[in-house]
Amino acid sequence: MGRFVHSKQQQRWLWHAIDHATGEVLAYVLSNHQDTAFLELKSLLEPFGIMQFYTDGWGAYERHLEPAFHTVGKHNTQTIERKHLTLRTRIKRL
Repeated sequence: MGRFVHSKQQQRWLWHAIDHATGEVLAYVLSNHQDTAFLELKSLLEPFGIMQFYTDGWGAYERHLEPAFHTVGKHNTQTIERKHLTLRTRIKRL
């Protein structure tokens, strides 16, 4: 999820991974929109033994994930997109 502060040159992205069974956030990184941010999130997920990733198909995922463990599509990303909408709505109310 991306947002900017005062200008679009100061964009920050919230990268987070959720458990599909519980909806709980397992790890997150607040950073720029670069491959290093994804690699940092991936390293935070290693202790959980996560092998399968469901993403929106951004280039970093394809560059750093094995095709056998990477699924692109909206079917498995709807839960996280709903969390994004809830966060944006709550932040807007502040």
